Amino acid sequence: MDLRTVRNVGGKLLRDEDLALGIQQGKAHDLAILVQRHHSPLLGFLYRMTGGDRALAEDLAQETFLRALRSIQQYKYPRPFKPWLYMIATNLTRDYFKRAEMRHTMSMSEQLEDAVGQRELTPEDALVWSDAAQRVALAIKNLPDHQREAVVLRYYQELSLAEIAVILDVPLGTVKSRISLGLKRLRETLLEWEV
Repeated sequence: MDLRTVRNVGGKLLRDEDLALGIQQGKAHDLAILVQRHHSPLLGFLYRMTGGDRALAEDLAQETFLRALRSIQQYKYPRPFKPWLYMIATNLTRDYFKRAEMRHTMSMSEQLEDAVGQRELTPEDALVWSDAAQRVALAIKNLPDHQREAVVLRYYQELSLAEIAVILDVPLGTVKSRISLGLKRLRETLLEWEV
């Protein structure tokens, strides 16, 4: 059974908000559905926020779901669930980097060299680690945190500006400004690197 398409008695697809309410009422099955729905996109978000550190992204994703479960009683139904979950993930990421400022042990290029040294790259790996993708990932990593968060949430997670404002706990105008400045800085950085 595919948990993403579990339906209630009326045949409607269960909304995230209804599942969160179910978890508050002790329905463990609803947690499994939410985790299956959101794990991959959340992992992708955290992967980008950590500058391509997959192990760290996986740890943060797991901790995000644990924190969400521990604080599920604080979730206010019918508040949109996804921004609430991403707010937890964003705060965990910020906290991690505050505590461990220089704990990144390998840069993305070192990870690529390590991957090449251990095994032959698959076509999928080659695509992920293409030169252009590396430059963009590095340029995103070099953005100030507040701009990186806004850009990744908008263009990789495809969240609305209003959802991003909720996640980052800032006014809508601030979100627009951070995205605009982040994109401008990305363009400038990528043009500099082409020279």
